[in-house]
Amino acid sequence: MCQNLLWKKLPNSISSSAHNKSIVRKWCWSWYNPPHQQIASSSCSSTTSSTTNDLPSPGAAPPRVILHHLEHGIKHVELNRPDKLNSLDMDMFHAIANTARELRQDKTARVIIISGKGRAFCTGLDVKSIVLPNSNSTGGIGSSNSSTGGTSSKKDGLLVSSSPMAKMEQLLERPSGYQRNNHKENEESWFLDDVNDDKDDDDNKDEYCREKVMALGNLAQDIAYLWRDVPVPVIAVLTGMCFGGGLQLALGADIRYSTKDCQFSIMETKWGLIPDMSASITLRELVRMDVAKELTFTGRVLNGEEAEKLGLVTRCSDDPMVDALEMAEGLVKRSPDAIAGAKMLFQRSWTTLSERECLELESKIQRRLIPSWNQFAASAKNFGMDFLPYGNRQDWKEICREEEEEEEGSKNRF
Repeated sequence: MCQNLLWKKLPNSISSSAHNKSIVRKWCWSWYNPPHQQIASSSCSSTTSSTTNDLPSPGAAPPRVILHHLEHGIKHVELNRPDKLNSLDMDMFHAIANTARELRQDKTARVIIISGKGRAFCTGLDVKSIVLPNSNSTGGIGSSNSSTGGTSSKKDGLLVSSSPMAKMEQLLERPSGYQRNNHKENEESWFLDDVNDDKDDDDNKDEYCREKVMALGNLAQDIAYLWRDVPVPVIAVLTGMCFGGGLQLALGADIRYSTKDCQFSIMETKWGLIPDMSASITLRELVRMDVAKELTFTGRVLNGEEAEKLGLVTRCSDDPMVDALEMAEGLVKRSPDAIAGAKMLFQRSWTTLSERECLELESKIQRRLIPSWNQFAASAKNFGMDFLPYGNRQDWKEICREEEEEEEGSKNRF
């Protein structure tokens, strides 16, 4: 039935030719896949390496993402699909999300740099890999399924389909499997820490917190949104082209350095789509609504200099990677708690909190920083005591939860 509906929606100019009719009808048939096949939302994980010398074994597909562990806790995330301009296929989606999850849990990370290998940062969705049933998918190519025009394979005990509709379902299904999806991790989170003040019952608060976390992103959104949940600065290095989903991935970073000639475009309308990879959150923090609408409606291409003027890019330079590394080297000399607290402060307060809530949040964070070892070490460095090391970053979720309990206890006493 779904195949017939797709066929009826085709323009007459396409369906009139017998040759076109045969080709397009096959495409319509392959697009739909019966829903009985199970989808493993996290069945593909990224391949990471400490250095570029850690190469895959002969005959193995190269990893979609390479994670370089640099000195002083600097992590370099390199998109590794240069032959396709780092466009997003299913394996790339899973690799980026898995890398973000890994770094979110890595307490040795101090700064993250994201870049693309080759001529482009990322040119967005690899449409061909999604719409063609036999192209790459999470489970790889398995046995033929002639009834649907797709293929399927076993992955972690689940049947993973390579049909276009199954791939789209993997991208749009919520939650993605990469978010903070258990309560223990929620409690250790520094960012997802707020509970609705109107919920007085503890059980309701607990359930509300879980629902809030579970209701965040799908896989397409999480490759950009999850970087906001990492308690360290994330710097995107933008070169060549940054289109569609690639631009939305860059917008998920805290800072964006670009070459002057890098090309940018919110290109989704070209394919009859909207920018749905968290752009509704990130764009509103950077540009006016009319600018966001104009760029989205037209899909026009702009260079790095115009992107900087509009606020999409933090700064343009001849070598943004050099700038990113210099920034990273400077940031690791700062208190990790101060950096994490500042990131939380601005992301929580920038567009959503009232003035009163913003001021209260500033005080709450500052009161926890002032008596801490890392704050003492940061202050001492101004007096020549550079030998004092920073300690581990605090768990900001736990800090805010304790603060709320203290406030509630104080109210009860009076």
